[in-house]
Amino acid sequence: MTALPLPADLAPLGARFNIANHWLEANAQHHAKTAFVDDHVALSYAELERRVRQLATALRAQGIRREERVLLLMQDVCDWPLCFLAAIYAGLIPVAVNTLMTTDDYAYMLEHSRAQAAMVSGGLLAHLTAAMARSDHEIRQVIVSRPEAALEASEVDIERLIEAYDPASGPAATGPDDPAFWLYSSGSTGRPKGTVHTQSNPYWTAELYGKRVLGMTAADVCFSAAKLFFAYGLGNALSFPLSVGATTLLMAERATPEAIFRRMRGERRGIKPTIFFGAPTGYAAMLAHAQLPARDDVAIRLASSAGEALPAEIGERFKAHFGVDIVDGIGSTEMLHIFLSNTPEKVRYGSTGWPVPGYEVQLRGERGEAVPDGEPGDLYIRGPSAAIMYWGNREKSRETFQGDWTKSGDKYICNSDGSFTYAGRSDDMLKVSGIYVSPFEVEATLIEHPAVLEAAVIGTEDADGLTKTKAFVVLKPGCQVQEEELKAMVKERLAPYKYPRFIEFLAELPKTATGKIQRFKLRAMEKERKVSA
Repeated sequence: MTALPLPADLAPLGARFNIANHWLEANAQHHAKTAFVDDHVALSYAELERRVRQLATALRAQGIRREERVLLLMQDVCDWPLCFLAAIYAGLIPVAVNTLMTTDDYAYMLEHSRAQAAMVSGGLLAHLTAAMARSDHEIRQVIVSRPEAALEASEVDIERLIEAYDPASGPAATGPDDPAFWLYSSGSTGRPKGTVHTQSNPYWTAELYGKRVLGMTAADVCFSAAKLFFAYGLGNALSFPLSVGATTLLMAERATPEAIFRRMRGERRGIKPTIFFGAPTGYAAMLAHAQLPARDDVAIRLASSAGEALPAEIGERFKAHFGVDIVDGIGSTEMLHIFLSNTPEKVRYGSTGWPVPGYEVQLRGERGEAVPDGEPGDLYIRGPSAAIMYWGNREKSRETFQGDWTKSGDKYICNSDGSFTYAGRSDDMLKVSGIYVSPFEVEATLIEHPAVLEAAVIGTEDADGLTKTKAFVVLKPGCQVQEEELKAMVKERLAPYKYPRFIEFLAELPKTATGKIQRFKLRAMEKERKVSA
């Protein structure tokens, strides 16, 4: 294998490397500064270091051994980064899981990860307890953050646990390639996949994207609508700010426009974020909201987007209102964070930008051949933050992690200026009359209409069994538009064969917890209708 394309000024890491210890040591000069703040607690860098080392001692004292898994089921409060870092510091493997999953999902994750302990928010304890009752797997200890009721004998309040132990004398003797944590990939079908990341992976995302692309500094206050259990949110609200000594504003509640606006205006804890991380669906909802803050009411200097491709119209409207560009990029659970991105200095709306320094991308055809500029191809990525594997899933691991290269499952087009434009998921691309049609291109055109809030496009068979495009459209509150008007607009702006032959209006679109549109659910709904008919 050839060497990864790292910038020349970044030296390889040494044989001993623990990412939690690295961040704690790097912030020794910021000890008096606030590291994390939520609605109730502020945690300085000095307090963070002390509590991480105390909790690391406590976890070891529970009999949990090196590389054993610890389930992390918590809302975004200061105890989340504390628990994540303490487990890594102790050489354990935190398994960060989505707080919006079902009891069955949690039971599966307990069994799949073989977690020996769980760290859980008091408000989520009932969900974990139900999952444990449904699972055959037994765990040794349940550690509860901010309990809401009296605890059982098998449960312990994290505050009591921390104060019972002295700080650990040092971190586990891990290396840069040792497993550090898991994230579950939210695939569109089947069970979530346990994605195993190393000690060095978050180091590289912070160095290559947080510092070099976003230009984050210790003066920044970071606020992410994406939660910490997502790869995107983990970088935004933990890896990147810790790498420079910045402050992170955490929000436990759901990321509604109203909740986001309260924090943008500094109504929580009296601080205003300077960097905001969101997703296109969230930005659309914010811009359509009657309480959108005025430009002078916020301190945002930079906005980031990922999760799905950002329509140009949303970026342009945000820039017109706030005077700040949205820097759009694409990342994945498998690559840990963004590897293809616009930059604050260079934004091309409608594209996902250029490869992040330290990453290389290729577009390949169905037989692995290179595709010419202007033609859609499967996106492959090479970079230092790729996961090791999917735990216990050799078939999917081989399919995704191919030597140096990771197959993303996305279709992209390379433009003449070297930027890349999203063309849909590999399984979302449509072939209409023998020609590929990008669902995203049609969706982006539909939302240019002033009455349209969101759109999702799928393929559906007509009476002749041929694939045609169908659009599901959500209108803005109080707006109306006729189907034929939308079809005519798309015909005017795109090649005629791309317009949606069918349009259906919905109150809302099915989405993942990250706000990604679940087109597979729309396809399933359409298939059921045809079977019923």
